[in-house]
Amino acid sequence: MSDATPEEELHMTFFEHLEELRTRLMWSLVPFIPAFIAAWIYREEVFSLLVVPLNTAWQSMGLGTPKLHFASPVDPMVVYLKQSAVVAFLLSSPWVFYQGWSFIAPGLYHQEKRYVVPFVLASTVCFTIGGLFGWFYIFPPTFETLMDFSGKLPGGVVEIEPTLMMGEYISFISQMLFVFGITFEVPVIITFLSLAGLVTSKQLLKFGRWWVVVASLLAAILTPTQDALSMLLLMGPLIGLYYVAVGLSYLIDLKRRRAQVIEAGA
Repeated sequence: MSDATPEEELHMTFFEHLEELRTRLMWSLVPFIPAFIAAWIYREEVFSLLVVPLNTAWQSMGLGTPKLHFASPVDPMVVYLKQSAVVAFLLSSPWVFYQGWSFIAPGLYHQEKRYVVPFVLASTVCFTIGGLFGWFYIFPPTFETLMDFSGKLPGGVVEIEPTLMMGEYISFISQMLFVFGITFEVPVIITFLSLAGLVTSKQLLKFGRWWVVVASLLAAILTPTQDALSMLLLMGPLIGLYYVAVGLSYLIDLKRRRAQVIEAGA
């Protein structure tokens, strides 16, 4: 096993890092382009899928069939282009994560570089679980809460009727998918920091009480409706995922200590 430091294994200048980043970004486009084309071909089917949370909330409130509007003749095309780009990124995310971890890999120790593929798989799985969690458990009640502001005002002098635009809806749903996907990357990031020796399980456990505060603030900021139920639904996984990462960090520390004992005995 090599004891060389990352700097001894591979030394790169600032401009070489920029060139490496440019190369990784270019490689990231390899699956993105065909995925974008496929998403554009099936744009209407994809759009029908993306409006499922809105339709679920709309139907549960007895508002009938939801309607999405557009103000300009070019708006539907712009929406479908944006939608195709989002779907293409989601489909190509494993390869994008691989390029990201490969860019970081030269700064790792030799024995740590073998974890690149597991980290890619973990990043993909956590990102997908985060998006699905938001899709099934957060988005429908969120839309229902937001739509609850519609209806007649006291006295019946005026009625507030929702008029949703295609562009705003796709931007909102795309943003929330990314938010929940990235949120569920917490254990992957913390485990990487632990593997790199930047944090220990003891430090993470000590920081746990502060993480509860951080998780509550993140939930308050990222939850669009600001209601207690939606914030708790996001804060719970944030806290749970953090302690999953603490457990993984403990196993890494344990393995590291055993390796040190064996090395000292040798």
